[in-house]
Amino acid sequence: MWKDKLEFYDRLIDTNPNFERKGKNMIYSSANGYMFSILNKDGEIGIRLSKESGEKFREEHQTTRFKSYGAFMRGYVLVPESMYKDMELLAAYLQESYEYVMSLEPKTTKK
Repeated sequence: MWKDKLEFYDRLIDTNPNFERKGKNMIYSSANGYMFSILNKDGEIGIRLSKESGEKFREEHQTTRFKSYGAFMRGYVLVPESMYKDMELLAAYLQESYEYVMSLEPKTTKK
């Protein structure tokens, strides 16, 4: 079951050449020093949106905030499985998420 979710997440990430799936245990995508999507251990997908877009997304798609490892992740929404049938729409939201993190002040890496 989780393997199917991982394969779906990989197909979603592959919809855009700007996206790269990262992580081995914690599966995610990031840009500009920020994660913008994540696949949790329960096989649920979360995407990061601005506060306004997140509220609109939750309302339109009747979903909630995204939870990973027992805690709600600030700025993330849970992608309902009903959306999995519309890869084009989901890819558009992922693009919006990418654009959102690219609009933030770049996060410096600690090395």
